[in-house]
Amino acid sequence: MSFAVNRRENPISQLVTRLAAALALAASLAATGCGYHTAGKAVELPQNIHTIEIPGFVSHSQTFRIEQLLTDAVVREFNARTQYHVIHQSNSDADAVLQGTVLSASASPLVYDSTTGRAVSALVTVSVQVKLTDRQGKVLFENPSYLFHEQYEISSDLPSFFQEDSPAVDRLSRDFAHTLVANILEAY
Repeated sequence: MSFAVNRRENPISQLVTRLAAALALAASLAATGCGYHTAGKAVELPQNIHTIEIPGFVSHSQTFRIEQLLTDAVVREFNARTQYHVIHQSNSDADAVLQGTVLSASASPLVYDSTTGRAVSALVTVSVQVKLTDRQGKVLFENPSYLFHEQYEISSDLPSFFQEDSPAVDRLSRDFAHTLVANILEAY
């Protein structure tokens, strides 16, 4: 004897499943587009560029040390991925100068707990403009509007409270630096 079971999913669970699939697809598409470049392709700035001055970025934001974190991440990325000599001091004899300005930095609630009404997740957003010029002032690369986001969780458990915004800003800085250096190298 066999019994036929009619399984009809709850419409709400169907919606949740579809929403999760759509979010996973969107996240995978966004991740595959970041920092894409053709493997094995040698790309360099003009041949007369050997040293790059990267002075501290300027900040028009009230976020503490954001310009230092971004500058440090860019210097590390240039040192790790290129053969260019990076100089930190202004008025040097560098072949090119990379200047950055943090236009804005903010954190805003992203997800709320439905029972308490408290934010459980936030989004850090940073807007940066950069310009790379040679000794004569010719613009080699420019992007007036980099926009980066990074999500972090807000703990509501006071005994194990750990504010995640600082690691989120560190991740955002590394992503920005990786993208910036890739964009500069791939422009040539």
